[in-house]
Amino acid sequence: MNVHEALQKYFGFGQFLEAQQEIVESILNGRDTLVVKPTGGGKSLCYQLPALIKEGVTMVVSPLIALMKDQVDALDQKNIPATFINSTLSQAEYRERIEGMEVGRYKLIYVAPERFRAEGFMRRMQNVPISFFAVDEAHCLSQWGHDFRPDYLRLGRALKALGHPQVAAFTATATPEVRADIETHLELRDPRIFVAGFSRPNLSLRINQVGGEGEKMERILDLVRKNRVGIVYCATRKKVESVADQLRAEKVPLVAYHGGMDDKAREAAQTEFMTGKADVAVATNAFGMGIDRADIRFVVHYQVPGSVEAYYQEAGRAGRDGEPAVCELLFNFADTKVQEFFIEGSNPSLTLIQQVYRELRNLRDEGNEVFLSNQELIDKFEKGTNPMAVNTSLSVLVRNRIIERFDIPGKRIRGSRLLNPDLAPADIPLDREALEEKERRDRSKLQAMISMAYSRDCRQAWIRSYFGEPDPEECGNCDACRRYESHLLRDPTPEEKEILVKALSGVARMCNRVGQHQWEGRFGRGRVVQMLLGSRSQEIISAGLDQLSTYGLLRKEGAKYVNELFREMEESGLIEVAQGRFPLLFLTEKGHRAMTGAEEVRLSWPSRQKKTKKVPSEAFALSADGTEQPPSQEEDELFDRLKEVRKEIAREQNVPVYVVFTNQTLRELARNRPRTKEDAIGLPGIGPAKAARFLNQFIEEMHG
Repeated sequence: MNVHEALQKYFGFGQFLEAQQEIVESILNGRDTLVVKPTGGGKSLCYQLPALIKEGVTMVVSPLIALMKDQVDALDQKNIPATFINSTLSQAEYRERIEGMEVGRYKLIYVAPERFRAEGFMRRMQNVPISFFAVDEAHCLSQWGHDFRPDYLRLGRALKALGHPQVAAFTATATPEVRADIETHLELRDPRIFVAGFSRPNLSLRINQVGGEGEKMERILDLVRKNRVGIVYCATRKKVESVADQLRAEKVPLVAYHGGMDDKAREAAQTEFMTGKADVAVATNAFGMGIDRADIRFVVHYQVPGSVEAYYQEAGRAGRDGEPAVCELLFNFADTKVQEFFIEGSNPSLTLIQQVYRELRNLRDEGNEVFLSNQELIDKFEKGTNPMAVNTSLSVLVRNRIIERFDIPGKRIRGSRLLNPDLAPADIPLDREALEEKERRDRSKLQAMISMAYSRDCRQAWIRSYFGEPDPEECGNCDACRRYESHLLRDPTPEEKEILVKALSGVARMCNRVGQHQWEGRFGRGRVVQMLLGSRSQEIISAGLDQLSTYGLLRKEGAKYVNELFREMEESGLIEVAQGRFPLLFLTEKGHRAMTGAEEVRLSWPSRQKKTKKVPSEAFALSADGTEQPPSQEEDELFDRLKEVRKEIAREQNVPVYVVFTNQTLRELARNRPRTKEDAIGLPGIGPAKAARFLNQFIEEMHG
């Protein structure tokens, strides 16, 4: 079975997204692989598809319980044998799954990184034929990354114990130095490295200098009123609760999410947001991994994040459907004090680490064990000591095998055991220079975030340069780009007139014609722009928009130019946006006259790039010569009925509606009206597993 056949069979897709095929083939060719691809770029398919083709078992390291459950549930829907191992399992469930892994019952096994602490688990894993080891959120490996997790450092030793199978690492954000750290810790062997897709032209990145809390709340309420669905990120639990209370007082339906909530409460909040029962989430950065809601229209950072990596990963959760979205940082320099506190807490001095160890030695019992809560330990230090730094000191001691931590049956606190009780505090074998270097880099990351906030350059170009992309284009869509727009109207040059006709033709191809010169929108501005630029994003491919005759017509003009041109066309009345739940773009009568040459228009024309980047031809599919017929009224009515069927199935199975079928799949069903499951297999988004699970109810609705 080749990769395209497997893609269709298991996932119901006819084509790969940008770079996916190259990544999959690299893995299937046996190469260690490192992938840096932003949120929404389809990273999970890049390891799931090879796992189904390769012999043996694929182990996937994933840091978030909710994320691995969602992944396994989605694979189960496709009848793909997968399971997970994490702390939510009972002992009986754990034993059953381990035994199932040993006898080859599963193709994919998702494992939380803390599992690799357990020697018993590692012994059992040596009985499992692991041929491929995928590390998700791989930036967690690096102390220089924005979300370092010590449990990830065990992966190098785990790989050796498992015979060092082939490895692929995946992350949404990694600077060149973080990528180097990932290679070192996982001992990647001559890896192929893919860095792709950091441009998000549909996101309008804005940094708003604000004076205080009242001004911040006004901006959030304005964004909620205009955009409805979004996330408000706060730096602390206390601030999450405060902002959530203020928004509730304004009758905003929302969920709150932070690390102080128990697992059930966090899972319930995430489910409520993901299924659309609540349209606003107020959360710390713990909320986000695995958030796959496509219609998020805004992301607000209430306080400045600690790094550009964290900022862009969180902002990137907006607009995953390709439609315009707003990402706004409410910047007040005073807020940097919160991040300074976090940096101090994450980087204890060698002196403090020695003091923590001295306290543990003084408090140990005859078995060299200490039964003390973290708060009781913190209380033993003088007032003003950063409590985070005390907790981090414990982690440093664990990481360096000076102490180990253990659960105490029946209690919510963890004990500490000294592994070498004769070791004096002054002799702890720690590298002072390494500790100081980590603090220096953390402060450098915060300074980079502050520099970006004060910069007057294009936000996306600044960020893409930060991640190592050479000569990135300006986006034309952020606050910095729009600050310098010209408003001088003039006649077009012959080249500009040709570009305008292409742009208007692209809008017309993606509308319904409802009268001689009347048009009705079917897609938003972001989708139209993506189509004209020749995007290979999932929303373009799955909707079949790469088959339009206008696909890629403005590719060489670049995203900045096309975004600016569309704003000018809208201001000049050539196109309009229908206001409603979904902002759909349509051609006006004036726009139709301009497209056909019946009317000349004067615009504030964007400046064209003198040079354009050469785009590899293999990154784009050839557009078709034909045109797409708009759906009939009968087809639209059937489409609406199929959505009701989907909603009922999703309610019965307690899953988001997109897990059943996407809107595009329903549109294809309404257009083709297959009479049997066999007829439906091969339509976008329909493979054998989903056909067997869901199609009967849809076929019954279509044909009675």
